[in-house]
Amino acid sequence: MKLSRIARIGAIGAVAALALTACAANEGGAGGGSAAPDDGTSLTGNLVGSGSSAQEVAVQAWSAGFQTANPDVTIDYDPAGSGTGRESFQAGAVNFAGSDRAFDLEEVEAGPFDACAADSPIIELPTYVSPIAVVFNIEGVDTLNLDAATIAGIFAGTIAKWNDPAIAELNTDATLPDLAITPVHRSDDSGTTENFTDYLYATAPDVWTSEPDGVWPLQTGEAAQGTSGVISAVEGGQGTVTYADASRAEGLGTVAVQVGSEFVEYSPEAAAAIIDASPLEEGRTEGDLAIEIDRTTEEAGVYPIVLVSYMIACEQYEDPAIAELVQGFLSYVASPEGQDEAAAAAGSAPISDSVREQVDAAIALIQ
Repeated sequence: MKLSRIARIGAIGAVAALALTACAANEGGAGGGSAAPDDGTSLTGNLVGSGSSAQEVAVQAWSAGFQTANPDVTIDYDPAGSGTGRESFQAGAVNFAGSDRAFDLEEVEAGPFDACAADSPIIELPTYVSPIAVVFNIEGVDTLNLDAATIAGIFAGTIAKWNDPAIAELNTDATLPDLAITPVHRSDDSGTTENFTDYLYATAPDVWTSEPDGVWPLQTGEAAQGTSGVISAVEGGQGTVTYADASRAEGLGTVAVQVGSEFVEYSPEAAAAIIDASPLEEGRTEGDLAIEIDRTTEEAGVYPIVLVSYMIACEQYEDPAIAELVQGFLSYVASPEGQDEAAAAAGSAPISDSVREQVDAAIALIQ
């Protein structure tokens, strides 16, 4: 359910009046992934979040699993887009945010983060890793091989027909129609857009000259709101193409992306491979686990168009009841059980044990 800003603020005011009570025994995951406090009691209260529409299916799975162990907890998440989620978190309108990019260092330094206690650092947890699929709708064509320059040309509008020689040379066995290409992009401020344009800018700078941004920089093609909007636009047209979280790619044609000398299809495993090979950004606090993704890798089997979607929360909250709820929920999100639930529901890549160790240490900072 989408909440207005006033409704979100009202919800948080109501949460502040809730206390934690002992309820049912916890049957949740182990190893930092328990869905309830260590004393065996379950939690009670309401959490309000907003942000990434790419994470929507995963958040639904996490909420259901967490609420199974904690039946007196409700979680309201508005998949209004990463930009809206970050803004709502900064305004104190939600308890946590989902975002397909981390706050950059300048944003962190500028603040404020009204969801948090005064002077509290934020934590950013890379708990949702998914390929961004390039998907299209062309009758009779299920897959295409494309390199970075060709993908950039399609979305920049310099490649206008599906039988363009740049596409045909990479797909000699395909029957490509003399059909106009209609690229579809996000109309909202989107972390998926920022990840996708980061890939284009890093790998095809001669074709894609706009710097990475969550707001689509060009006037070409069509615009649609959120992940559901761009998928609906592609499904409803012919010759349409977009970029979207791979969990929504079913039933559409998909692109295998050139990496080195091979074409790599998206998969959770191929997406996870690039994350483990990428370092954390420098200059961050202990709990701020922003990852610097290497888009230009040529390692075999690595899919470079990925989003790392973050759960964003506070190290300190004004209300200890909210802190305990957030800590419990995020512990479930990062647990092996939670990661497996998201993978089954959304096709995401479970985080590795080494990443989970860092995430659990960051969650432990919440108070």
